Amino acid sequence: MRPETEAEVAGLVRGARGPLSVIGGGTRLLPGEGQGTRLSSAALTGVTLYEPAALTLVARAGTPLAEIEDLLASERQRLAFEPPPAAGSTIGGVIAANASGPRRVKDGAARDSLLGVRFVDGSGEIVSNGGRVMKNVTGYDLVKLMAGSRGTLGVITEVSLKTQPIPPASLTLALPELGAAAAVPALTAALTGPWDVTGAAWLPPHGALIRIEGLEGSVKLRADTLSARLSAFGTVQPVGDDPWLLLRQNIPGSGAAPRPGGAVWRVACRPSQAATILTMNPEAAPLALDWGASLILLSLPSDARPALPSGARALCLQGAHRGPLPPSDPVTRRLEDGLRERFDPRGIFAAPELTVA
Repeated sequence: MRPETEAEVAGLVRGARGPLSVIGGGTRLLPGEGQGTRLSSAALTGVTLYEPAALTLVARAGTPLAEIEDLLASERQRLAFEPPPAAGSTIGGVIAANASGPRRVKDGAARDSLLGVRFVDGSGEIVSNGGRVMKNVTGYDLVKLMAGSRGTLGVITEVSLKTQPIPPASLTLALPELGAAAAVPALTAALTGPWDVTGAAWLPPHGALIRIEGLEGSVKLRADTLSARLSAFGTVQPVGDDPWLLLRQNIPGSGAAPRPGGAVWRVACRPSQAATILTMNPEAAPLALDWGASLILLSLPSDARPALPSGARALCLQGAHRGPLPPSDPVTRRLEDGLRERFDPRGIFAAPELTVA
């Protein structure tokens, strides 16, 4: 099903008798998603409002991400959360997945740039910004709630976003000699200092990557002092911006081509746990670290699951495993079930276990 208006979406949801799987461009589906009858928001297209001076943009859910980024670039603006690019990606899908790139360490996730949202709930009712009073849901932050909900609570039809001016200068420092575990303290040092870092990652063959943005003079000054600090960890050299695009393009589950064989896991943890996780999984090949090592991408044999310390969570992006590790605890499950009961009382939306994005 491919409705072209919000009213059509509402009618289709009201008339549904079996499970619906909500998709945008279909570029960010995880194992186990996409079951049931597919309802695509890809035909709900168009930027309905853009005020560069107010740093505000409103777009229908099916508007291509590339179209929005081109429009913003024409005004020297961007989306602060640096969403991973993928051919066919839509802005509604980006928000539903809370898809956020390296700049999350500085400017927050997709949900932090979301000002407003319109969606159709499981009863076929249109909800706008939480403004419509809904029985038994007063008090929910509907805007933040829909970011990362992956179509389990409703069909996003329109989003309102904060935009951000593109800074005049950007510089990336690399420590190419560092492996994944050795990169963690270097990334931590960069993020905990006064350098206002907008990216802290590790990606082979570039090694540790630290990005600074801002006015040209400020960037140069900060880069000089940061280079001196990072020299304690290894050779430091400037590189172009290409590693950041490569990092965003090659994350499975964000539109990247599947990797042959094995499984790919996304691990969310405290940065202080990253080296421990790498040690606990000697059979794993680290593919990337991002967000200062609070995000780890691991390649594992197809039948293996990552060993995790307490508090860390993992999600299979490519492979046979379904749902997060460890499974949600009973309290979290009750909260998730309560949300679904309020927003989808008929159980229309195909609902994999909600995951923190």
